[in-house]
This record gives sequence, structure tokens and C-alpha cells, in this order.
Amino acid sequence: MSGVDSTIRTSGELTEQLDAQKRENERLRAEVAAWKARYDAAPKRQSSFTTVSGREVDPLYSPRLAEPGHLSRIGIPGEYPFTRGPYGTMYRTRLWTMRQFAGFATAEETNERYKYLLANGQTGLSVAFDFPTLMGFDSDHPRSLGEVGVCGVAISSLSDMERLFEGIPLDQVSVSMTINGPAIILFCFYVAAAERQGVPPEKLRGTVQNDILKEYQAQHAWVFPPEPALRLIVDMFEWCSQHAPKYNPISISGYHIREAGATAGQELAFTLQNGFEYVRRGVERGLDVDTFAPRLSFFFDVHNDFFEEVAKFRAARRIWARHLREEFGAKNPESWRLRTHAQTAGVTLTAQQPENNIVRVAYQALAAALGGTQSLHTNSMDETLALPTEKSVRIALRTQQILAHESGIANTIDPLAGSYFVEALTDELEAEAEEIFARIDDEGGVVPGIEKGWFQREIAAASMRQQAEVESGFRKIVGVNDFTDGSEEVEIDTLRIDASVEERQREKMARLRTARDDGRVESTLAALKTAAADGSNVVPAILECARAECTLYEIRAAMESVFGAYREPVFF
Repeated sequence: MSGVDSTIRTSGELTEQLDAQKRENERLRAEVAAWKARYDAAPKRQSSFTTVSGREVDPLYSPRLAEPGHLSRIGIPGEYPFTRGPYGTMYRTRLWTMRQFAGFATAEETNERYKYLLANGQTGLSVAFDFPTLMGFDSDHPRSLGEVGVCGVAISSLSDMERLFEGIPLDQVSVSMTINGPAIILFCFYVAAAERQGVPPEKLRGTVQNDILKEYQAQHAWVFPPEPALRLIVDMFEWCSQHAPKYNPISISGYHIREAGATAGQELAFTLQNGFEYVRRGVERGLDVDTFAPRLSFFFDVHNDFFEEVAKFRAARRIWARHLREEFGAKNPESWRLRTHAQTAGVTLTAQQPENNIVRVAYQALAAALGGTQSLHTNSMDETLALPTEKSVRIALRTQQILAHESGIANTIDPLAGSYFVEALTDELEAEAEEIFARIDDEGGVVPGIEKGWFQREIAAASMRQQAEVESGFRKIVGVNDFTDGSEEVEIDTLRIDASVEERQREKMARLRTARDDGRVESTLAALKTAAADGSNVVPAILECARAECTLYEIRAAMESVFGAYREPVFF
């Protein structure tokens, strides 16, 4: 009987607690309603009270913990749904990887910059390629005239890749490469360069961006049409899962979508939907989702609106985990775990009062860290004017180091969790992303949406709205449309690329073509065409081309003869 009495008393106590909670909620609602009446009657300063993306921000956010399912949506760090972070101990165990996007002129000069950055505490390298390389052209190709080494490093062959990492042990340094259209070729140059260092592919750590869908949507650095381009990406999924299990064969990128003018919600939704499309293609190939999904990584922009950016990272993890588990049937928690690189927003940098960019970058970096990024690039203050100088790169790197070691933000995990505002924004962004997913489905999916120009028009409309807000003064940009005092045009030192770079690259290409085995070049390129035509995985064939010193454009042209070239339709 005593046991029954105890149960009755416990149930009664529980009922009393629930009644007390209900009364407390009612009291809070009444207090908020009374406050709202006073707020509505008070004068307001002139401001939009919206996020950069145009999202209306309420004047006050109140507790949400009583809402059904709220606690399960937040969870705990390192466990499904990963809202609070992909790893259980986050920065208490390991700080985010500090990268600086770097590349200019020749491989030799960029190699010197990399060694400088590593000596100053950088923990990972991030390669910026010049425009010809991004498009798959050799430095001596007619289309490369005037662009060689200007906006990044020129890499046209395995020999260039070797020189780029000379003296840098590729089994000890994580390397990220921002390349998309010809990504599979640069990846094979990298693998072959590591081989010549004695480093097997299974020891390589890093990422190649290799995200072609966002190129069609936003950045336009493509080579092949969508279907063969997607096939090449799945070839890399397959090869890396077997031979380079620590390497990320893709970095699904929202950065360039946001830089083109998309809102935070569009960046979130378009990026994740692109990721789902890559997963579908892998599954359609016959790959087990759990063999490749754990190595898919992401890359997000970190824009000016601090709290919206923090919430975006939290929502991204939750959405990815749910869809991988429920839609794609992934059973391995590593497949659910969204890991991301972040970069401060280049589009927010201004040529006017360029020192202000140091402040912008600092709080964008803070948002990325509070959002739980795994690696971070901080832009340099002069990047809107030219490639960054060593001084400006050092300031950008020191920004990360000060955040990590002086601010205290790495001491606790997801410190903004439970913030009424941040939790509300996280939920709102998640709901907005799901609405956009439905609209993409209505267009027939990602590839049909690209072919119709739907994504391009959505981004253009958002970009036009934001630009109109700046031009009208509705959205203030310090030093540009407000707080101008005549000091806007500040003279600062900028990096100048010597015009002789192109000639030096041409000379190296000429020596390469003379020294290599032409018969081996022809036979490996012929084998690549065969693999491209018969549906074989092309990575082994491209690796053989790289080892034979075939050039970037020669490998591109061999595949292009089979796949064709992409020409964007006119949408506007």
C-alpha cells in the first residue's frame, strides 16, 4: 500500500508542478503583453529593424522552452540533431582550423606565402587559383592572356603542383583547394604530387571544393554540362571512399551563392538542397550512403547580421541531420553530422575607409565561432582593392588567434543556446529552408531549376533588393552611404603582380612540353577519353595523365571531346 500511496503522491506533485508552470507561463504572457502596449506607445528611432536578409526582427523575444519539441530540437552537442555542434566537446578539445585563402603569381611565390603563414601559426592551407586555372586553361593558352597569376596561383601541371607544396609535408598539413569546373583534375595533380613526396592518398587530409551546382546557380566557373559534371563528382566520391578516406571530395558551398546576393535563408536552402542532390546521385550510382556521406563537407558565408549568421549554422546542422537520417536512410551518425568551413563575407568589404573592414571581419569571425564552424578563413582588409599583402594577411590571421586565445569564446560550447532570439531565428531559418525546398521540388528539382534559370532569378531578385536598400540609404554602410568624412579614399599598400609572371609561366610550360614523353602523353589522354565514354570511373585515368605530365587544358579537352562544353541559356 505504501508503494501505491507514494505513486499517488508523486502524480499529485507532478500535477501541481504542471499547474504552477501553466500559471507562470500565463503570468509571463501577461507581462509581455503589458510591456508590448508600452513599447507600441513609445517613440522609435529611424531604423529598418530587419536583418540584412530582410527578415523582420521582433522588439522582444521571450521563453520558448515550454513549446512542444523545443528541447529535442536543440539537443546536446555532438548528438542528433547536432543543433549545438557536430562534436561533443567542440573547441574544448580542438580549436577550429585557421585558414587563409592564399595564392598569387607562380607556384614558387605562393609556396613562400604558405611557409610564411604556417610559421605565423596558421593550421591549414587554402589554395586560391588564378582565373585560367579555375576555368581549366593552361597558362600558355590564348584565353589566359593577361590573367595568369593575377587573382590566384597559376597551376597548369603536376610540376606546378609539386612546386606549390615543396617543403610542405602533405601528410601533416590539411589543404583546401577552391576549384570547381576542373576540380577532378587539380585533385589528381594534388594526389600525384603527394605521391612524389612519398605520401599515399590514404594519409591526405583536406578538401577540394568541387561543387558544380552552385557554379551554375551563382559563380559561373564551369566546364562541362550538368550531367557529366555530376558524374565526375560521384566518381570522386567513389574513389575517395576507397583510397582517400580522410579526404573530403566536395565542399558544398553556400559562400558564392550568398556573395552573389542571396539572403541567409536562400543560402541555407540552396546549399543544403545541392547537398541532397549530390547524395541522391551517389545513391543512384549504387553507393551506400554511409560510405561517402561522412566525408561531405560544407562551406558557408558569414555576413554582417550577427545573430542571423549564428542561427544559420545551427539550423543547417539540424536540417542536414534530419534529412540524411529520414530521407536517405543513413544509419551512421557520421553521415548526419554536418561539418563546415566558413569565410567572412568578401562582399561586405568596402574600398572606402578600408580599415573598417578589420572590424567587420572580426565580428563576422566571432559569429562563425559562436555558430560552431570547424574551420575559418578571415578576409584581409585590402581584398576589395587587390590580393592581400603580408601585413593585411597577418592582421586577419591574428584576428582569429585573438578570438581563440583571448576572448574566452572557446571555453564553453554553443554559448548562445537558449537565447530567445537565437532559438527563434534558428527555427525561422529552418522553416524558411523547408519552404524553399518545396519550391525547388515544384520546379522539378535542382538541375531542372538551373536549366530554367529559377535559381539565378531568385538570387538576382534578392541582390537587387539589397542593393536598392543601400543606394536609397535604407540600409546604412559605414563609410559608404553614411558616416563619410572625407577620409574614404585611404592610401594603403597593395600587392602588385609582376607582369613577368605570365612570361615565366609560358617558359616553364615550353620546357615541360619539350622534356616529357609525348607517346605517354598521347596514350594516357586516349585512355581517359575511353574511360569518359564507357562510363568508367575517370579518376585512375586522370591520375595517369597527371603522372605523364599532361597539362590541365589537355586533360580538360580530352574529357570535353566526350562530354561537350556548357553554354548557359539566356534567362533574363
